[in-house]
Amino acid sequence: MGNETYGQAGEPGRGRSTEQAGGIEIRAVGEDEVEAWDRALAVGFLRPHVGRATDYRRRQWEPGRMLAAVDDGRFVATYRSFDTELTVPGGAVVTADAITAVTVTSTHRRRGLLRRMMTGDLTAARERGAAVAILIAAEYNIYGRFGFGPATRGHGWNIDLLRAGGLRADLPTVPGGRIDFVGMDELRKVGPELHDRWRLTQPGSIGRDEVLWQRLTGEIEVPGFEWKEPFAAVHRDAEGTPTGLVVYKVDDAWDGSYPNCTLTVLDFLALDRATAAELWRLVLSIDWVRKVVAENVGPDDPLPLLLNDPRAATPYVDNADFIWLRVLDVEAAFNARTYGAPGRVVLEVEDAGGFAAGRWAIEVAEDGTGRCTRTTDEADLALDASVLGSLYLAGETLPRLAAAGLVTELRPGAVAAADLRLRTPLLSWSIDGF
Repeated sequence: MGNETYGQAGEPGRGRSTEQAGGIEIRAVGEDEVEAWDRALAVGFLRPHVGRATDYRRRQWEPGRMLAAVDDGRFVATYRSFDTELTVPGGAVVTADAITAVTVTSTHRRRGLLRRMMTGDLTAARERGAAVAILIAAEYNIYGRFGFGPATRGHGWNIDLLRAGGLRADLPTVPGGRIDFVGMDELRKVGPELHDRWRLTQPGSIGRDEVLWQRLTGEIEVPGFEWKEPFAAVHRDAEGTPTGLVVYKVDDAWDGSYPNCTLTVLDFLALDRATAAELWRLVLSIDWVRKVVAENVGPDDPLPLLLNDPRAATPYVDNADFIWLRVLDVEAAFNARTYGAPGRVVLEVEDAGGFAAGRWAIEVAEDGTGRCTRTTDEADLALDASVLGSLYLAGETLPRLAAAGLVTELRPGAVAAADLRLRTPLLSWSIDGF
């Protein structure tokens, strides 16, 4: 998770110099320094009490991608990035520089350490060919100045089962389909291929690597993050092909002699609506459960409308912005996605970082494909790079941004016309943090 938070410092080993200014060196961390980097990270995230996660961090280590600021032989800031695939509207993927594990100690605030680490990483990512950079911001006001804008939202529901009255009887079914519980070993075998198929259908989703699957299934446990084996169920169609899965946990709560358990959905993937209905039918029918918490199922998921009484679903407390995005290569990013309506729009982008600065024309064909190029034509809209990041996955609408004073309309009617082109039928969303 991208974050700038503060604590004490860790102790590094031998240095791998990359940049030094003001007596503080920014450099890549060697594999033999991962343990010290992990301790600095734990303290930076205000968790000095947690155990060492050295083995887990070593599995994440890549040359040049785990950074630290070093002052007088001590780690005083941490930063990590890795490449992942990001699904964009239309089902194509672009390479994203995923930024995480960002901390700066309280003793070294306001010395430009985050800016130095971020600038160096974004420049290297652009040179590697990454179209965008992404992160999850623990604090809202940190990353806009680096050109990042909120691009996806997390959204979930609390469902009171006594009020819900179950699922509607007219929902689609899967003839010949079946649902089976699986253990963690089988989930590690079935899950990756199913997730890879699913993520190409959902704009805003990212890939899952082997290390993440090991963590999700308990093969790797990270100190400070309690893991208990959950329930996992896989849906298969009549031919035996997996088409969905749900992972959940159930607390053990009783109101006197009456069961009052809460079921929390941890993971939910469905390749089609019929599979989704079958999985929800299972989840909403577990004995002893009186409340279902679906923490993150997407901002436009129709789950409440599947219930006999949609009012039984109330918004989850953590509904908020989730993935933030920064465009690094405007042409590569906008050429990869599809659009909602034909036409042309010219954007004037202000970007202090320089990556997206300039005037860009997006021309959309009748089939929804688009072509983005630099232009000297008069601009229709003016906006900052952070707003461009919010628009890229269609997680925000132009009229809302314009109403908030974040987009300037330079040609009458341009906001409404461009909004039709940039919108997509399915809102961007990611089930995965990083």
